[in-house]
Amino acid sequence: MSDRLHDTRHGLAMDAEKLLARAAAAEARASRSLTLAMDDFFLPEAVRLGERLRSELALLVEGVIGRIEAELRDSGRRILVGRGETNLAAALDQPIGAVHARLCESGLLRDPELMAELIARVRQEALGAALPMQAPDDPEQPSLLNRFAQHSDRLLANGAVALLMAESRRRGASGTGDLPAELQHRLTWWVAATIRQTAHVAASDGVVLDRVLSDAALRSLANQDEGDRLESAAMRFAVALDAPPEELGALLIEALGDGRVALFTAILAHALGVSFTIGRDLVLDPAGERLWVALRALDVPRGAVAQIGYALCEADARRDLEQFADMLDDIMALDPAEARGAMAALKLHPDYRAAILALTLAGAA
Repeated sequence: MSDRLHDTRHGLAMDAEKLLARAAAAEARASRSLTLAMDDFFLPEAVRLGERLRSELALLVEGVIGRIEAELRDSGRRILVGRGETNLAAALDQPIGAVHARLCESGLLRDPELMAELIARVRQEALGAALPMQAPDDPEQPSLLNRFAQHSDRLLANGAVALLMAESRRRGASGTGDLPAELQHRLTWWVAATIRQTAHVAASDGVVLDRVLSDAALRSLANQDEGDRLESAAMRFAVALDAPPEELGALLIEALGDGRVALFTAILAHALGVSFTIGRDLVLDPAGERLWVALRALDVPRGAVAQIGYALCEADARRDLEQFADMLDDIMALDPAEARGAMAALKLHPDYRAAILALTLAGAA
């Protein structure tokens, strides 16, 4: 009787210890939640993601991870079934979603490069959707890309068609996973490792599963073609187009009028001699100063600068149209040669630019 009483009391003591541990963890969790809530409250409106963009970003992150997860699980099952490991293949039949939750909990998704790419994508698509549509002077005239798709120059025509196809893929489910190669590699291996971690198998089977998931990841990465990405297709078309200086402003305006932010960015980036990513940073920055300097560096006429500024202000609530109108005279007063000098730093090696920025931020701190 006394032994049973001791066992019961010991069990109650253990339960009490667990309860106290959970209470301590809850206190720490509440403190972290308060810190995050305060950080969010004091964020400037210019950098805060609105509810719609947060929702779009969440769907994009989940879609990218889910697509990679589904491909790796399917490939892994096929490999295992082919080897007669049907019981082990069943360990990969978990519902899609566990990997996304685990990666969110792990903190791995707080990767600056990955989130910069995904946030830029949702901002780019939101901007394109919000741009005021401009009716062409000739209602019968096709849009810019459709017009070039029929061009006699096959390089231009093929580039326009490839960009139209890339736009279609981006709008469909297959466009959720087209990340830059380095990020695609990083995320694929994270997903593979998380699938392994969440698969409940014996230690001996785990060794086999490790090899299978590694093979599945390598196969998935081998099938990725970064050239199929919307941004890559836009840059190839911009290179083929090689807009003459006297036509640059009109082409930029038409790209925005068609709601094609990626095309606008690519034409701008090629004219400046910088990467798509740098061009996108200029276009999406709500302050706009760097974009106005870039347009002056390209000697874009005043009317075109005004139309571009108006369209971007109308599409992005973070931009101030009156402030832009007040700045227009100052923008046009900037000498193009001086603007080109200011833009020269953008052409430096990205690692060198990152080092300069890191030193500047360290000095400011």
